[in-house]
Amino acid sequence: MIFKKLYVDAAGESHWEDVTVSLEEKTFAPPAKAIEISKPETVTQTMFLRLKKGWDEPIHPTPVAQKLICMAGVVRVTASDGEFRDIGPGDVWHMEDTHGKGHHTVVTSEEDFLSVIVQYS
Repeated sequence: MIFKKLYVDAAGESHWEDVTVSLEEKTFAPPAKAIEISKPETVTQTMFLRLKKGWDEPIHPTPVAQKLICMAGVVRVTASDGEFRDIGPGDVWHMEDTHGKGHHTVVTSEEDFLSVIVQYS
């Protein structure tokens, strides 16, 4: 499994990085068989998000470290260094650019963008 990570460097520039999730085989829900699972992460809250078709925002940093899990639609997210990623159904986007120049997001699909947000403390 891979997720797309947007982070900020010491100069305030945001950049993309693809991160591979480590999975370990464990008995998670006995008596079910062992499954492959990642280490848990402590979160503070979850939310659902809809961005309407055609939505286009000004460049900004993320308010808190958070993961977005796309359920429908597509957005193009451009880091301040100019590199972009298209986030679509099944993609996971981890945002850590909580300061600096930020990123730009625009809905590029013909449908609304629907997602789940998981925020960290």
